Amino acid sequence: MLSWIAKLLLTSTAIAPVLVTYAWVAYRAGDTRKTTILFSIFIALILICLAMLNYARKNLERTSFTATTAEAADRENMGFLLLYLLPLFTSQFDALNWEIWVPAILTFGAVVATGYSYHFNPLLGLLGWHFYKVGTSEGITYVLITKKQLRKATTMVQVGQLTEYLVIDVGEH
Repeated sequence: MLSWIAKLLLTSTAIAPVLVTYAWVAYRAGDTRKTTILFSIFIALILICLAMLNYARKNLERTSFTATTAEAADRENMGFLLLYLLPLFTSQFDALNWEIWVPAILTFGAVVATGYSYHFNPLLGLLGWHFYKVGTSEGITYVLITKKQLRKATTMVQVGQLTEYLVIDVGEH
């Protein structure tokens, strides 16, 4: 189990598109240095997260997992969409109040990374990953990350456990 590392990487990747928005604002303000730095961090976060998911799929202990219930967990994207677009409401990069933005983003990330509320990453969704809330016969709900589209809840999958309540499909795709 990767636990806090997986949470940190998935959370940072989920909020990484904010960096693209900031990069756009910096670009429009003519600050190519900040644009390059922000966009480079964005790309690095994506690559690191994808590497972690690949590592998990290849190296985590495999367990057979059969869900009794399943529902899509990627419907709650409005909060992320607002977080992604808020920087665009300022016309200049220097007008951003960094004393408020940085702590707000760090707080958002910390709350998601340290709690059990994480269950969606819209950026990974764009890259073909699906997130499902799956229930077990013991009454425990997990979030399953997979490249497959679940057609019925009782399909058995091989999983690796990323965190206490987050599992990744490690079977063949």
